[in-house]
Amino acid sequence: MPKTDTKEKPFAVIPTGGKQYIVHEGDELDIEKIDAEEGGEVEFEAVLMTGKSGDVSIGDPEVDSVAVTGEVLEHGKGEKVEVVKFKRKNNYHRVRGHRQPYTTVKITSIS
Repeated sequence: MPKTDTKEKPFAVIPTGGKQYIVHEGDELDIEKIDAEEGGEVEFEAVLMTGKSGDVSIGDPEVDSVAVTGEVLEHGKGEKVEVVKFKRKNNYHRVRGHRQPYTTVKITSIS
């Protein structure tokens, strides 16, 4: 997703779902599924780094007194991934599908 004017916007790095994301206010991102209702608000208290146009503060391991809030837009499932197991000459083949659940969150504020 293209971002415009990222040098002037405040940003934050948040960990969720075993990954780290760089977020700006107004961004929409798909994260690992979290337990929150659609239309509800979610708060990411663990902020690893935050800053704005050159003024950066890095946490050790987290930045104190900074939180990122977002609005849950929807829950869904990703594209289907097929896993195929096959052994030749043994009449063995298995096909299994998987769709990873995700949550779409819109970042409302970095405070």
